[in-house]
Amino acid sequence: MGGGPVDAGDEPVVFGLGTRLRHVQELLDAEVAQVYVDLGLADYRPRFSPVVRALVELGPLSIRDLARAIGVTHSAASQTVAQMDRAGLVMLEPGADARQRIVHLTDRTRSLLPVINAEWAATGAAAEGLDAELPVPLPEMLAAILAAVRRRPMRERIVDAARAQGDPALTPLLRGGARPT
Repeated sequence: MGGGPVDAGDEPVVFGLGTRLRHVQELLDAEVAQVYVDLGLADYRPRFSPVVRALVELGPLSIRDLARAIGVTHSAASQTVAQMDRAGLVMLEPGADARQRIVHLTDRTRSLLPVINAEWAATGAAAEGLDAELPVPLPEMLAAILAAVRRRPMRERIVDAARAQGDPALTPLLRGGARPT
């Protein structure tokens, strides 16, 4: 999982763990997004489905509660909700607090639920098929990665590796993270 090149056939050479993770996410999202286009939902994005599913299950939610429900940051939830609002998939109403906005599904989204739910089920089945081709099912691997990074954050791992390398260029990191100017 180091930073070396990965040859993915016709895909470009990809470097670094973060880049590879983003690349996988982009490939998966692009393919699922194409399914929505094929279904006549060109303005629907894969990142909308967790929001829709949470609002169906839990009812209208503040953006903060929605973020918690789907496991993303407040900022990410707010950006997704703004995109969904522009697409007419949700509507926002003021909450009890003037800063709070409550997210509701629109009638349009409710009418799309049979297609959204059918796509979700088909994508889930396709993901199971993909998992069968992998040495470890992707959800298990992601859970293991999350647990490991929660136990010991990546920054700590980098500092320890820098200390072991002894490269003077990394001295600011070892002193507490001062950045070169």
